[in-house]
Amino acid sequence: MPRGIIYGAILLAALALIPLALIARARVTTSDVPRIQLIQDMGRQPKFKTQSANPMFADGRAMRPEVPGTVARGELHANAAFWTGRTADGWVTAFPVAVTDPLLRRGQERYDIYCAPCHGLAGYGDGPVAKRADALQEGTWTPPSSYHTDLVRQRPVGFIFNTISNGIRNMPAYGPQIPAADRWAIVAYVRALQRSQDARVADVPPELQRQLR
Repeated sequence: MPRGIIYGAILLAALALIPLALIARARVTTSDVPRIQLIQDMGRQPKFKTQSANPMFADGRAMRPEVPGTVARGELHANAAFWTGRTADGWVTAFPVAVTDPLLRRGQERYDIYCAPCHGLAGYGDGPVAKRADALQEGTWTPPSSYHTDLVRQRPVGFIFNTISNGIRNMPAYGPQIPAADRWAIVAYVRALQRSQDARVADVPPELQRQLR
């Protein structure tokens, strides 16, 4: 075989190894230069990023202010009584939801999960957490309130809802954990607990009063 052909074949083989060598080098080295992206797939777009300047607008900002009256998705809480427990006149005294048997059952379920550990199943402030804190006697514990004092009985339902939502004294806020509808269910169940411990014969329908004797 002619010597020129042999040399040519060797040269071509060496040239063929160059791309492979470059690929191998790129795989094991780092670089602050982005790699070549043949198919962009909208990965790079001519756009203004947040907190950047834009000479197109009079204020020179790329970020545009919200249109007046705009409400972020999921944040339309127009019913203040339902979402906050109060109106311009103060704490609401009537439930903004229908008090039904399913609501009370839901309230009992949520109460047993979130409230009973401190306030107790009957609402006397004697839950297992409170008993444990009393036994430790560390002096940093604020006992949970009993629902059956005149002070708590007289509190409007909106006040109780706000207490669940935002906390009071050492009690943390449960608004982030409990949806508003469930908070109202808990308030309804608290009212039922209060009624159960302070009921009067006059509260019982006449046709059932005879069964109590």
